[in-house]
Amino acid sequence: MAQKVEISSKNNLQISDQIKEYINKKVSRLERVLPEIEETRVELASSRAIRNRKDRDVAQFTLQGKGFTLRSEERGGDLMTAIDKAADKMQRQIERFKGKRNRGRGDGTSAAGDTTFMEKIEEAAPSQIVRRKSFTLIPMDENEAIEQMTLLAHEDFFIFYNVNTSSINVLYKRRDGDYGLIEPKVG
Repeated sequence: MAQKVEISSKNNLQISDQIKEYINKKVSRLERVLPEIEETRVELASSRAIRNRKDRDVAQFTLQGKGFTLRSEERGGDLMTAIDKAADKMQRQIERFKGKRNRGRGDGTSAAGDTTFMEKIEEAAPSQIVRRKSFTLIPMDENEAIEQMTLLAHEDFFIFYNVNTSSINVLYKRRDGDYGLIEPKVG
């Protein structure tokens, strides 16, 4: 079992012991595939305001270990279905991650060493900034940033330290499916 499995819920959703046991069973299967997992967070939510019944229940898995963070989120008609879908998606992400980690980067270092992503959420004044995040930027090139954006399931943008330009860049996905790169300059 992971060092820590944290199960939380949103929208006053009550989590039964049966669901907790089911989640622990799914997490133990993921740990067999990737034993380096140090912490697992599972967030469950249910919203009756959503029209489509198949999208009302949400399960999000976040796995952290030394040098990596992987996330998956899926929706379903009930919590068990959402948990199954999210765990299956996480399994595919782990297999993809392990393949990329084993291939390496060509300079003798593992790609897994470049994926550290630590988040810290701080609350601020409600009329201004309502959420603040900080994370460690790991040096990588544009191709590695695209891989990380895919692994972390970031669909809009990804911030990284570009080793080629020695600056912070923002990678974003364009509507046509290609990627764009923002290279800020201090003026």
